[in-house]
Amino acid sequence: MTKIAVLGGGSWGTALANVAVENNNDVRLWTRTATQADEINSQHTNQKYLPDAKLSSELMATSNMALAVMDAEIVLTVVPTKVVREVARQLADVLNKQDHQVILAHATKGLEQVTYKRVSEMLAEEVPAKYRSTLAMISGPSHAEDVIKHDLTSVSIASENEEAAKLLQQVFANSSFRPYTNHDLLGSELAAALKNIIAIGSGALIGLGYGANAQAALLTRGLSEMRALGQAMGAQPETFLGLASIGDLIVTGMSPNSRNYRAGKQLGEGKSLQEIQDDMGMVIEGVSTTKAVYEFSQHHHVEMPITAGIYRILYENEPLRDVISDLMSRPLRSED
Repeated sequence: MTKIAVLGGGSWGTALANVAVENNNDVRLWTRTATQADEINSQHTNQKYLPDAKLSSELMATSNMALAVMDAEIVLTVVPTKVVREVARQLADVLNKQDHQVILAHATKGLEQVTYKRVSEMLAEEVPAKYRSTLAMISGPSHAEDVIKHDLTSVSIASENEEAAKLLQQVFANSSFRPYTNHDLLGSELAAALKNIIAIGSGALIGLGYGANAQAALLTRGLSEMRALGQAMGAQPETFLGLASIGDLIVTGMSPNSRNYRAGKQLGEGKSLQEIQDDMGMVIEGVSTTKAVYEFSQHHHVEMPITAGIYRILYENEPLRDVISDLMSRPLRSED
């Protein structure tokens, strides 16, 4: 039995915590509010984020981070990108007082605004090395709504420390949830963030009334952009053919369970970004990631026309059809 603290009571954090506890691990789920923790402990539900799902009665939730992290061997953070540093600082303070080391993993898909830093970089800056034996990430085609129902799911666990990746693999593996390991943390984090941008575009096409041809073309060319940026930053090309990239891109870019896809679809149907964000009630990671990646690509001279187009839609209010027309009339070229 492995002791695990999961920080973040949203849909994905709750689903991962439930997988781990069903595998007979000692899991404590930290949430921001005592009300949410009480619901999980007494009703075994998390209605706000996973409506109608029944959680394991063995899953313990708490709004006290020190209690969640006490004696944990693994700490898994599953919070929105914009609060990663805040939560990491709280964690660092807790670990300092408890004076013990953990495997620090995350399952957050985004990049920090302005700095363009990946989640592992933020965690490394906020949690001193003496309190973390390694850094890892869980990603892949894995909607929480399906995982909680025990739909067949495969994910990628990326870490430069193979031993840590294999421990996480053992903790989460069961008959419906199959993790694979890889060593490319950089590429996995980039892919996880970048696919959210393409998913917004994919949803927008469907919202406008386009069909599968258009959607497949966008996803394929979007993957080409993702790989180009990844390679420019030093990621392994093969990572973009795996679960962390193409697998996650497919499910995020085509499923109504994806907040980014749903946001794009509503844009295509004529809603404003503000209306969509107000209605969604949950973070749409691709919106802020689009801004970060667009600025990064401009600064480093990496050509990303789809990302640039989605940026203009989200931040410059350019009409969707104008952006599509621009993309379709770009100079002809080879696929490479």
